[in-house]
Amino acid sequence: MKMGLYARVSTHDQQTLTLQRDAMEAYAKQRGGSIVMMVEEVGSGVSDRVHREALMRAARRREIDAIVVWRLDRWGRSLADLIVALQELHELGVGFISLGEALDFTTPTGHAMAGLLAIFAQFERDILRERVKAGIAQARWRGGRHGRPPPVAHRVDEVRQLYAKASVNQPSRDG
Repeated sequence: MKMGLYARVSTHDQQTLTLQRDAMEAYAKQRGGSIVMMVEEVGSGVSDRVHREALMRAARRREIDAIVVWRLDRWGRSLADLIVALQELHELGVGFISLGEALDFTTPTGHAMAGLLAIFAQFERDILRERVKAGIAQARWRGGRHGRPPPVAHRVDEVRQLYAKASVNQPSRDG
């Protein structure tokens, strides 16, 4: 099994980077997997995680069979982010293993868990869609607009008049 390992520490939690790396490398060795990619990031989970995205690109290209993390909170910045990423990996056929929570989506039980997460992800998307529709309906009921602002095309004459007026009021460059 080709594995991609992902370790992340926040700036105040840097002492665990070696611990994460050692645990994941030991797991890969125990499973007889080959480590294709080892990704380490330092920074807040809220910031852009360029290296995590590189690992996801490798998964999309089928360069790895599984992603191994030390703990779920190292991978996902929020529950929604975690579920979306796990759903994508599941659809790609790429396993996901979290050592801290003993989750292994490469096993039959893990596949079942991934399926449940997919159901919750779809539920969350449906709830969000309903909220958006309700917000639009409320805005219409109140007479408010929603969506993009209208273009200024209907005010072309007014813009030209203002431009002409401003041009007339400009002092001449000739002196």
